[in-house]
Amino acid sequence: MDFPQTAQAARKRTFQKKECTDCHTDFAEKYLGKTNIHTVVKENKCEECHLPHGIVAKLLLKEKDNDLCFLCHAKEDLNLDRKEGVHGALRRGKCVVCHNPHASDAPNLLNAQGSEMCFSCHKKEPFSKEVVHGIIKEEGCRACHQAHAADQANLLKQEATELCLSCHDGDDSAFTKAHENYPVARTSCTLCHDPHSADQAGLLRSSIHEPVANAECSSCHNEASDSEPFGLLLENGELCLQCHDQEGLMGGGLIQHEPFEAGMCLSCHNPHTADQETLLKAKGNSLCFTCHEDTSKMARYPHAPVQSEEGCLSCHNAHAAGQAGLLKAGGGKLCFSCHEETRIAGQKLKNSHEPYDMQECTTCHNPHGSSAENMLTGRADTVCYSCHTDSEGDFAKRNVHWPVQSGQCTTCHMGHGSNKNSLLKATGATLCADCHEGYSVDKGAASSHPPFEEGDCLGCHDPHASDHKGVTVSHQKSLCIDCHDYIADEAAAAMSRHQPVSEAACTSCHNPHQAKLNSLLLAGSPDLCMACHTELKEKMAAEKVHAPAGRDCRRCHEPHSAQAPRLLNLQMQTLCAECHEPTSQSFQEAHIFIEASAMNCVNCHDPHASKDQMFFRPVMHAPFVARSCDPCHITEE
Repeated sequence: MDFPQTAQAARKRTFQKKECTDCHTDFAEKYLGKTNIHTVVKENKCEECHLPHGIVAKLLLKEKDNDLCFLCHAKEDLNLDRKEGVHGALRRGKCVVCHNPHASDAPNLLNAQGSEMCFSCHKKEPFSKEVVHGIIKEEGCRACHQAHAADQANLLKQEATELCLSCHDGDDSAFTKAHENYPVARTSCTLCHDPHSADQAGLLRSSIHEPVANAECSSCHNEASDSEPFGLLLENGELCLQCHDQEGLMGGGLIQHEPFEAGMCLSCHNPHTADQETLLKAKGNSLCFTCHEDTSKMARYPHAPVQSEEGCLSCHNAHAAGQAGLLKAGGGKLCFSCHEETRIAGQKLKNSHEPYDMQECTTCHNPHGSSAENMLTGRADTVCYSCHTDSEGDFAKRNVHWPVQSGQCTTCHMGHGSNKNSLLKATGATLCADCHEGYSVDKGAASSHPPFEEGDCLGCHDPHASDHKGVTVSHQKSLCIDCHDYIADEAAAAMSRHQPVSEAACTSCHNPHQAKLNSLLLAGSPDLCMACHTELKEKMAAEKVHAPAGRDCRRCHEPHSAQAPRLLNLQMQTLCAECHEPTSQSFQEAHIFIEASAMNCVNCHDPHASKDQMFFRPVMHAPFVARSCDPCHITEE
């Protein structure tokens, strides 16, 4: 009996594995024609290293870096437990620096043939001098070095001298004759010879001590037949000074370099040969930094001489000097030997900064390098405060000028000297305008504040710090009143005062610098007034406006203070009578012949705006609407 196939069974699919090269079509062309092919590639076992789905390290690898290689290649076989050294690439987990994981025309799947593989990381120049060690020509680097790890430094296969003697017979007559019969097999060959290449015969290093060049070992050492042939004829520096003139080395300087004074010449010099001039052990600053800390590495702005080829010796003597720190010259004289333009410029200046004048450059500058611009010993203000101690406290106020706050004293002041007082870069508004561009004098302005027009910024502002807004020299009230004292006098005797006047907020209405309107006003009337009186502004926008109010508030009001209420120019009835003639027939009829002096106009009329044609207030008493005063008032004929 046949059973019907279920829907699930009908949807079931089977997968047939494809080869990786079905998609990676360029793989075969790129790798399979190589001389040496990785076994897993040759056997088409991509999944020995790669995952078909999950992503590890973005390349579908089973493990990351060397951990993948160690799945097949045991660490023990690579001698990674050797104490002295493991090849850097291997230590960093990067076998692929040297090996191609798929295929190569070089042995051992190397990325390049022989020593060329090494030169992909190591500089080739030290191996390409005029005289090249024969074994390097024949066998390359692997003749002496292990590829992965070794018990010797520099991945050497054996201890250095043993390695040399594995090729060079130390008992050979020619060998012993070349070395003046001294038992050099008991020493280190690399004291005199470069193991790779050299410009001298016999692979001697480029700088050769004269006794070595002349094969006169006995100039410094005991005779070759002595029981201690390598013993020195004299101790330490005493031996060197048999040939080298001490006074000449000191150059008249009484302050000596500590190793030189102690006779420890070999602290800096090799006694036989060296790759550097004057038999120095290391090149340039590298030698100095074996004892002295390299502060330039931490410097964002290193001193150029420190980084130059001459390095430390640009400024320091090696053996002795007449100045502390073994400096070639004292104080600014040394600095000016390079910075001649700074010296010449300073001579033309009227005022000099005291450290500059005294040529004490290191008061402000670090001679080696600094993390601060211009090689200052620290942030500019910190450097300045180290001498100007009072200023640091004086500037600790509520409002601080930006250059002071950010430690940029040199925004305004010159570091070395200036023709202006206080070492300023410029005077008055010219200096301020360098930053405050928007505050330059506008010749088209209707009004300018005299101090601003005259460039007297410091008449109102403190250049460093203040407890007052705008970094002003005093509170706005006293600042403005010091000159505009008549306003204070009028306000003191007035019946009413404008609130900004009472609060000394002059800049609510006036620009302290200049304006397009007269009297330094920020805006014209009524816009200026409406900036504060917003409710009145809305009312006037929606209702009929009293003509004076719509044109100029000052027709009725004083801006600062007044002898009448509400800042009115005159008493109410007098002010209204200037436009409305109270003796006219029409006025008297409209006010049912009540004497004008007995009335208060604003009791009935809104002086600014109203929905009523006669500017009556919106809520009116019924008898008033009927023009009937008798119900409330006693009237007389």
